[in-house]
Amino acid sequence: MKIERNTVLILHNIRSNHNVGSIFRTADSVSVSKIFLTGYSATPLDRFNREVKEVSKTALGAEKSVSWEQVKSVTSLIKKLKKEGFQIIAIEQDEKSVDYKKLKVGTKTAFVLGNEVDGIEKKVLKLCDVIAEIPMRGKKESLNVSVATGVALFRILNI
Repeated sequence: MKIERNTVLILHNIRSNHNVGSIFRTADSVSVSKIFLTGYSATPLDRFNREVKEVSKTALGAEKSVSWEQVKSVTSLIKKLKKEGFQIIAIEQDEKSVDYKKLKVGTKTAFVLGNEVDGIEKKVLKLCDVIAEIPMRGKKESLNVSVATGVALFRILNI
């Protein structure tokens, strides 16, 4: 029996338009319901309603098939989603993080993904129900945010 899920992504302060586009493409592949773009994360359309080339180039049309919304306040958004019954999961390295392979999720899940260099701000992490970390075994400390999104979604959602 297939589980019906409502999965959303919150992309907060993602600086690379290419990463935003790549995450759209991954989101489409796992049936994400909606992407919320907060902070300075790029949107598929600029303020003049023109296509953002770098996003569309890497999204390959997924920016048209995955619903999205630009939201000013990430904290207000997280609080709203919590009231709607969403489990809020940050994908981040932190002293309070749990191994992403051990995470169990319900049917309403919001994943928070942050800046490529600075990660997710502490004030945002405090609002999350859980912080999930992908263990690193090599010399580098982290994965690219778009790669981490794919790894985390496919494993946590059991796809």
